[in-house]
Amino acid sequence: MIETPRLRLRPHALEDFDAMRAMLRDPDVMHHIAPVLPSEEDVWNRLLRYIGHWRAFDFGIFAVIERETDRYIGGAGFADFRRGLGDTFQTSPEGAWVFAKEAHGRGIAAEATLAMHDWLDAQPFGGRSVCIIGPGNTRSRRLAAKLGYVETGAAQYRGETTLTFERLRGD
Repeated sequence: MIETPRLRLRPHALEDFDAMRAMLRDPDVMHHIAPVLPSEEDVWNRLLRYIGHWRAFDFGIFAVIERETDRYIGGAGFADFRRGLGDTFQTSPEGAWVFAKEAHGRGIAAEATLAMHDWLDAQPFGGRSVCIIGPGNTRSRRLAAKLGYVETGAAQYRGETTLTFERLRGD
């Protein structure tokens, strides 16, 4: 669906499960995202949610595939997660990204997330997006700033403090 020099971004498929499970059960990947590693069932339900988003909303989380190796190296895109963080947060697609350890430090996250935001900006519904990032996740906070997100406050989500961000089209 989207191609960059090194990546292909496409909707998730059932065959992504094994690589997605390995990524999401890696403590080095998840330490800023979730206090407890997801179970196999949790990963399966997440994959099904990602697949269903595309059917329900015509947007969702892309599987990020390294073109050279044809290997799954992450997920990045937009969703309607219904997090209960208030009307101003709830009314826009929520940007989300997570990358396998072997993608870290290579500019993969920037390449994928810039491409997904260019895609969003071209959509009729793409005027605004939001995201949440844990206060200690400095890499994602720097990436969000590069993408044009501005911090809008803090919220409690699942018993943890998280920061909320907003991005307007093309910012």
